[in-house]
Formats: sequence, C-alpha cells, structure tokens
Amino acid sequence: MSAVPTDDRLPELDGAPLFLLDELPDTADLLVDGAEGRHAVDVLRLTPGERVRVGDGRGTVAEGEVTAAGPQGLRVQVSARHEVPPPALELVLVQALPKGERGPLAVELATELGVDRIVPWAASRCVTRWREDRAAKGVAKWRAAARAASKQSRRPRVPEVTDVLTTRQVCGALADVDVALVLHEQARHPLTRVELPTSGSVAVVVGPEGGLSDGEVVALNAAGARPVRLGPEVLRTSTAGAAALAALSVRTRWA
Repeated sequence: MSAVPTDDRLPELDGAPLFLLDELPDTADLLVDGAEGRHAVDVLRLTPGERVRVGDGRGTVAEGEVTAAGPQGLRVQVSARHEVPPPALELVLVQALPKGERGPLAVELATELGVDRIVPWAASRCVTRWREDRAAKGVAKWRAAARAASKQSRRPRVPEVTDVLTTRQVCGALADVDVALVLHEQARHPLTRVELPTSGSVAVVVGPEGGLSDGEVVALNAAGARPVRLGPEVLRTSTAGAAALAALSVRTRWA
C-alpha cells in the first residue's frame, strides 16, 4: 500500500521540474540518482526545500520536496502520488525518416504537442536509410529524444517509439486505428474539418521530404488512410507532424 495519498488527476504545472526513473519505488522517501541525479544537482543546482516531481514515464508521478542534494543525487520526501491514466483518444504519428538531426527534432516537437505513439517509417523517398545496426541506433536516439522532451514538457507518460516499419507494415498497423489520416499537399479536405472520435486512436501519416510515391499513396488509401491537408503551405517533414498534432490537440485536449 502506498505511504502517501494517491489520485488520478494530472498534477498542476507550477514550474517544478520532472525527473524520470525506470522504476518508481512506492515509498515516501525517494532517491533520484544516476544521470538524473547529477543533472538535478550539478546543472539545475536544486537545493533542499524546492519542489520537484519524479515519475516512471508510464503515468505514475510523485510530488515532493527536496531534502538533500549531493554526490549521491537528490533525496525527495514525497507528499502526493498520482496515477494518471492514458488519454481516452490516442494520437499516433507515423513519421517518415527525416535527414540527420531533423528526426530527433520531429520527435521532440511531437512529444511536446501530445503524441502518444511514434512510428518511424522507412518510406521509399527517404534520404535517410536505417539498415541493420543503424536502425537500432536510430530508434534508440528517437526514444531518448522522446524521454527528454517528456521531462521538459512535464508529461507523465513518455510516448512509445516503435521499431522502424516498412510501408507494408505501416499499412498493416493502420488497420488497428480508428481514424487514419495522411498529410498530402494536394488533398482537398482540410485536417481541421475531419470528424474525430472522443476515444480510440487517430493516426497521422507524414511522408518524407521528397513526398509520397504514387505507390505509397495507393497503398495508404487502400489501408484506409484519408488524405488531408494542413493549409496552403508545404511544411517540412520534421514540422508537419507537430503542426498536425497541435491542430488535433486543440480539438481534443486543450479545450
């Protein structure tokens, strides 16, 4: 049994930093050690008496006060614990692999704007190619970016970043979502007018800088993905997903 009160409400954002541990002990006294502890002590220079949050990235968040800060890390006395459920409507981003550091940038922006799951996609016109060991390293980098952005934006849940998928695998995965949308500059229907469910899942597919191939357009349409446009401008692949997620969050979460 928890030693402190627990509820399912999202803690109010008051500027308190958030730290993530792989496992969050169910105790009133927590130690934030390792890289998180060093960052708290050496970079943020937190001192006793300051308020912080410590989470596991899976919805559990402990609030408390720093009681000690030193070489071992940050010691926190927990005053409240929250078990925040996942949102009723899951937002999924299928992101074609951007060039270089634009990949982690796309992940950071999507995380800050509410994405729940990110699917790296090896589209045919991607300049970046993840083969063999590069795929594992690329996914690990995206996962690290999602974790860091979750801390920065005080998110209780770190978005899932899946393994990289082929076009065929993406089309198969779209069968499991309730609404699938693919951004396309020639689409006639705007994203803002799409009817959205209140629960379930919505997936947004973002193509590469070189655009979708004709075969991918056909395959995605056959998988049930509806072409939509964001606006008159054509955005980079690293920012288009974030723009779409912002539009969806305004309608489903930020009201």
